[in-house]
Amino acid sequence: MGTTSIVTLADLPFYVWGRYPKSALVRRCTADGYEVYSSREFFDDTRDLGLGLQDVGVGPGDRVAIISESCPEWLIVDLAILTIGAVTVPVYPSLPASHLRFILADSGATVAVASDEAQAAKVRETWAELPNLRLLVVISPLPDKPRGTRSERETTLVEMQARGHKRLMHENGLAREYKTAATALTPDRLATIIYTSGTTGDPKGVMLTHGAIVANLLDVDTMVNIVQEDQALSLLPLSHVFERTVVYLYLFKGVSLTFAESLNTVARDMKRVCPTVMTGVPRVYEKLHARVLETVEQNSALRQILFRWALMVGRTCAEAVSNGESLSIGARLSHWVADRLVLSKIRASTGGLLRFVVSGGAPLPMPVAEFLFAIGIPVLEGYGLTETAAGLTLNPETAPRPGTVGKALPQVDVRFADDGEVLVRGPNLMSGYYGKPEETAIAFKGGWFHTGDIGKLDDGYLVITGRKKELLVTSGGKNVAPVPIEQQLKQNMLVAEAMLVGDRQRFVSAVIIPDFHVLTMRLQASEDTDWQTLVTREDVRRLFGEIVESVNADLPDYESIRKFVLLPTELSIASGELTPSLKVKRRVVMEKWGPLINELYAGE
Repeated sequence: MGTTSIVTLADLPFYVWGRYPKSALVRRCTADGYEVYSSREFFDDTRDLGLGLQDVGVGPGDRVAIISESCPEWLIVDLAILTIGAVTVPVYPSLPASHLRFILADSGATVAVASDEAQAAKVRETWAELPNLRLLVVISPLPDKPRGTRSERETTLVEMQARGHKRLMHENGLAREYKTAATALTPDRLATIIYTSGTTGDPKGVMLTHGAIVANLLDVDTMVNIVQEDQALSLLPLSHVFERTVVYLYLFKGVSLTFAESLNTVARDMKRVCPTVMTGVPRVYEKLHARVLETVEQNSALRQILFRWALMVGRTCAEAVSNGESLSIGARLSHWVADRLVLSKIRASTGGLLRFVVSGGAPLPMPVAEFLFAIGIPVLEGYGLTETAAGLTLNPETAPRPGTVGKALPQVDVRFADDGEVLVRGPNLMSGYYGKPEETAIAFKGGWFHTGDIGKLDDGYLVITGRKKELLVTSGGKNVAPVPIEQQLKQNMLVAEAMLVGDRQRFVSAVIIPDFHVLTMRLQASEDTDWQTLVTREDVRRLFGEIVESVNADLPDYESIRKFVLLPTELSIASGELTPSLKVKRRVVMEKWGPLINELYAGE
C-alpha cells in the first residue's frame, strides 16, 4: 500500500499507512491518560470522512473551514479534505464570532467543522450572513443534543464518517477510486487558504498549494534528523502554518505524535510524554526560562551559587562543542558534576529526553537560547512566514548558531533590498492572496517575495534585525528598530510584554506589561492585590525604572527609552491585543491605551 515518497499532501495518509504500522501513531493527552489512534484507525477515519464529505457534495476546490483546537481529529479532518481535492481553511478557535464570519465569508466556505458546541455557536451566530455555508459538522457535540433536535444543516463528525463508511461497504471499488483520485492530484492544486493574523488590519487569505507545502517539508527534512523512533509533543495551534507543516513532517517520518491537552497542561504533558523533539514559539521557552529562574530565586544562597556555576559550565561546554572544540578532561568532569547536580534536574521538567527543540514565529531572546543550550537542550531557531509555507531558514541540527535564524533551506534563495529588506524566492511560496491580485502584486516584485523584515547575513546565517513597517522614525529622523530593544526588556522575568512607541516623536518610550505573578511574589504581596494600584506604586515604578535603565546602558542616545508606562492588565487574544500566534497588535494597543501613551508626550 505504501509509496516511496509524497508529491502532494493527499499522498500522506497512504504513505503513513503503508510505511508505519503503529499501534499508537497519534495521541492526545487527557486528564486521565490518552486518546489513541493506530495507523490503521487514523487512515480509516480519514478515508471514511473524505468519502462522507463527497457524499454531501464537497468536491475539488470547495473550501472547508476547521474551527478547532489542535487534536487528532483536526488532522483527520484536514487530510480528509485534502485527499478529495478540497481546500482547508483553518480558523483559530480563539477568534470571536465577528472574525470567524469574515474568514468564512471571504473564503466562501461551504462546510464548517467545529470542535464543540462553543465553536458551533459562533458559526450559528453568523450563519445568516454566510450564503455559501451549507453544512456545520461538530466534532464533539453535547451528549444531550440528539439528532432530532438539530437543524438539518448540522451533523457530527461521527455521523459523517459513518456516512462515508456506508458508501465504502455498498459501492464496489470505491476504496480504489478514492486512492486513485487522491494520488492523481497534482502539486499545483490549491491545498489551503490560511488567513494571516491581521496585526495591521483585516487578515488576508494566503493561498498555498500542495507542492509549496511539500517542498518546504522535504527541505526541512534535510536540515534535522527526525526518525521513526522519536516522540513528538505538539502544543502550538494547527491553525498556524508553522506547527501544521511540522506535524506533516512528523507523519512523513513516522514519528509518534502526541497533542498536549491544552497550553495550561504543557508542563504535565511534557513529563508524561517525555518528548524527544518539540516545536514552540519564543513565549513557550521564555516561560520555561522564567519559571526556572523564579524557582532558583526562592532557594538558598548556596543553591543559587551552585545553579549559576552549573549554568556557566553548561554554557561554556555548549559553546565549545558548537565551535568544534574538544573538551579537556577537567571540563568534561566539571560538566558531569554540573549535569548530575543541576542541569539534568532542569531537563527532567521537560521529560528528560529532548534531543532538540525548534523555535519559530518570532525572534528568540539570546539569553533564553543560551539557557537552553547550557542545560543540554539545543534550540534550532528558524524563520518564515505564512506566505512561505512556514520555513525559509533553519539552523541545521549539526551546526546551530544561537542569535541567528539559520541558513536558507536548500530550495530557497535569499537576497536583500537596498534598505535591508529580506527578499526570497523558492517553490514554497504562496500562489497569492485570495481575491486580492493587487496586494499579491505588491508582495511579489521581479519574481522575489518581499518579506517586510529587515535582516543581514552573518557567515551564511540569517539575522533578523527588525520589521520594516514597525520601524519607529523619531522627529529627528532617526530610525529605531523596536524588536531588539523589546526583547532586552522581556529578558527580565518581571516583564511579561513590552512595546516601544515614539514614531514621529522626539524620543522613544516603552509600554510595559508586568508579569503580575512574579511581581507579587517579589513584593511579597497578595495574589489578589489590585493591579491598577500596583502599577502606580512608587516602589514598583522604581523597580521597572531600574530595568529600563539597565537596557538603556547599551543603547545609543536616540534609541534610549526616556519614559515608560505600566499597564494594569495582561494582553490577551480575547481582548484583541494579541494575535492567535501571540504577536502584539501594536495598532490595537495604541488605540486601546492611547490616553496613557499620549501622556508620555504631553507638553513635549
